[in-house]
Amino acid sequence: MEDPNADTEWNDILRARGILPPKEGPTEEEIFEEMDKNIREKQEKHLEDKTLDELDELEDEEDERILAEYRQKRIAEMKAEASREKYGQLIQISKPDFVKEVTEASQEVWVIVHLFKDPIPECKLMNAHLTTLAEKYKATKFIKIVGDHCIPNYPDKNLPTLLIYGNGDLQQQLVGLSQLGGMNMTLQVLENYLISVGVIEGSNKKTVDKDPSAQKIIKNPATAALSDDDGFSDED
Repeated sequence: MEDPNADTEWNDILRARGILPPKEGPTEEEIFEEMDKNIREKQEKHLEDKTLDELDELEDEEDERILAEYRQKRIAEMKAEASREKYGQLIQISKPDFVKEVTEASQEVWVIVHLFKDPIPECKLMNAHLTTLAEKYKATKFIKIVGDHCIPNYPDKNLPTLLIYGNGDLQQQLVGLSQLGGMNMTLQVLENYLISVGVIEGSNKKTVDKDPSAQKIIKNPATAALSDDDGFSDED
């Protein structure tokens, strides 16, 4: 018996008279198979007249093309990384610099501000650890400023204080070292804390989650004005 789906003149006549149903169209899978077949045939036809030397040359050209594409991709990635990692130091600023160096800068990157005073041992410890972390996490901006220069009459008992800025505003604050171990605060504890609040990126998230001190944040009303135009005015 003749296949009713066959492309014959007789079947076309029977379909026209309604004796045979319309021929079923190809499925999506059949279309893709046919396209793949055509591509392979064209490739084989293109290569069938090539000598072994010519085929080796084509292979070398393909390898070079892939390497060139990979090289360009890595160069682009390195440039992007270099543009992000442009800090690397703990920088001291004065009050007139605060808006530019902190508020405006935090529109693009995280900014960590250390309110400190030199004679205070805890501040010296914090500065030492922040200096090390600034060298490691160059995509985050690390700033220090004398406490009562930043906020008039800011009490020394609240030092050191960390202010964490993002999106142009104060996002987090940590007052004193008691929650991070006081004078026993290690570099790892401080690093874990900063990772836990999302200011720096860390690979050992499990360690952060296990460190209870890294989850505690103290908010201090004395710094609340900093979230409102940074508490600075032309009269200050």
